[in-house]
Amino acid sequence: MCGICGAVWNDHGEALGEDRLTAMMDRIVHRGPDDSGVYRDDHGALGFRRLAIVDLAGGHQPLSNEAGTVWTVFNGEIYNFQELRHRLEAKGHTLRSKGDTEVLVHLYEDLGTRMFPLLRGMFAMAIWDAPRRTLVLARDRLGQKPLVYRKQGGRLTFASELKALLALPESQIPRRIDAIALDQYLTYGYVPHPRTILEGVEKLPPAHFAVWHDGEMRIERYWSPDWNRENRRSFEDDADELRATLSDAVREQMIADVPLGAFLSGGIDSTIIVGLMQQAASRPVKTFAIGFPDAAYDETAFAEMAAKHLGTEHHTFVVEPQAWETLPGLARQFDEPFADSSALPTWHVAKETRRAVTVALTGDAGDELFGGYDRYRALAVTELFHRLPARPRRWLGGTMTRVLPRSGKAKSRLRAVERIFERINEPARDRYLGWMTTFDETARLSLYDDDQLDRLASQASSLSDPSLGDPAALLARAFASARGRDTVTQAMASDVLMYLPGDLLFKVDMASMAHSLECRGPFLDHRVVELASAMPLDRKMKFRPGRSKVVLKRAFADLIPKPIQTRRKMGFGVPVGRWFHKELRAELSEILLDRSTLERGLFRPEAVHALVDDHVAGRREHGHRLWALVMLELWMRNYGGEG
Repeated sequence: MCGICGAVWNDHGEALGEDRLTAMMDRIVHRGPDDSGVYRDDHGALGFRRLAIVDLAGGHQPLSNEAGTVWTVFNGEIYNFQELRHRLEAKGHTLRSKGDTEVLVHLYEDLGTRMFPLLRGMFAMAIWDAPRRTLVLARDRLGQKPLVYRKQGGRLTFASELKALLALPESQIPRRIDAIALDQYLTYGYVPHPRTILEGVEKLPPAHFAVWHDGEMRIERYWSPDWNRENRRSFEDDADELRATLSDAVREQMIADVPLGAFLSGGIDSTIIVGLMQQAASRPVKTFAIGFPDAAYDETAFAEMAAKHLGTEHHTFVVEPQAWETLPGLARQFDEPFADSSALPTWHVAKETRRAVTVALTGDAGDELFGGYDRYRALAVTELFHRLPARPRRWLGGTMTRVLPRSGKAKSRLRAVERIFERINEPARDRYLGWMTTFDETARLSLYDDDQLDRLASQASSLSDPSLGDPAALLARAFASARGRDTVTQAMASDVLMYLPGDLLFKVDMASMAHSLECRGPFLDHRVVELASAMPLDRKMKFRPGRSKVVLKRAFADLIPKPIQTRRKMGFGVPVGRWFHKELRAELSEILLDRSTLERGLFRPEAVHALVDDHVAGRREHGHRLWALVMLELWMRNYGGEG
């Protein structure tokens, strides 16, 4: 687990000096505090920071082939590297180290870019083919490891994190905010690939590689699950194969030469992962959970129940509202504005976990692959209503939104039902976008300053396809990847393609690597993803209480205590609405109503005042919208982005 950076240039591009390369490496030292290394020649420079996990003595990078003509810097873990190593040795390659990195340069020698489908793991890598003056960048299938780049003239610069690129002068990496990316951020709470918050800097999409040669660059996808294929096997066959495949993924991901543990929330997914770890381990697995004083957000009792059932060595930590003091550092670490409030507890559980272990397994992707979110059930329910004729459908939607309680004392479940029926007359994709949105289009347009509206319109009009300036177009394209399946499966596919890499995996990587902790997700093994994507919907959801993740509960019934099998999903957020209304009311105003904030030229001051005033007075619930604006402003203060 590491941080990588570097640049390549042609005869007309500006070389990257050793001092600049060192500055980039210094910005990502948290990703690799154990070792560093550089490689430079007349047209390329590679930098590396290492967090030692496997082959502690021999894993130094950058690393080359025998002839010193192909070099790589690599962030991640290749779990099947031993079988790949045997394949290479059988073909006559000599490998000097015992880890996974050297496998990459020799696979490249044999296969070029056809190597990537052979890799099982998480990775972001750069391979410099010096004689051909060709750079290959690649990212893992699901997007567990980040990789950003800027192509300018005859030079390409890349890094694990945006902050490494920002070690370079502004003439090379301008600090101008991308208006379309900001619009996407306010829509989704994160900036989806391939954009970043800064103009001219992009993310390499998951499951893609890029080839740069002499100033020209092409990007290709090397893997995609077939969401349009549905298997016809028995339920028992699916459950058996899932048990075998996920068990194998857990065993592979437990390989490490350093202490290893797991996050344990008390939900289905993390309980399964820890249970499989415990079966494969020779001693109790170290598990870690985070909780809150607010019982509505606290899952620690279920985590402790799972730990007792499985026999782990369990540790619990509590996040108080004083964790607000963490936010400036959190915004600085995340490089881009990021509105998922669960980044805060993730940051703290990673910090505490790192005191005991260097590697932690997670249950990430279980919800997206096996139907764990309430919004999937809501989409399925509203699809049934949507089949009614238009007139009774309109009447039903209007009636439900009138009779459901609207006061601040209404239960959260009733408010959620209200949101569902407010959108009952919309097409499925629009309904889903509404549930996933922080600021909808009307709210964004009423928030923007006139100058920002002009910038957004100008940038969108310059696109070859102006519709791509609309954040909804991203979701439409993701839904279309499963157009041959039911609507709920289309939503799951869109989450795997967008929400998972853009929000959840980015959050876990940035929060954990800030504390030099490696996180691995067995559900993200591409074999598990391919198996789940082909399962019929009834393997995942049934419309009775406690009947979500059906195939998971059947396949791993022995690992999951009954109360956990039947509990309602809680989520992993923080009580931001209450905090802004009570404990952090003053801090909210100090940040969002500060003169420097209001004069940035992005938003109309009266619109920001209205959001704060309505929330504080209890007239409307704007907690998550205000959190998004707070994180944006803290990012602006850290990075000095310009509108």
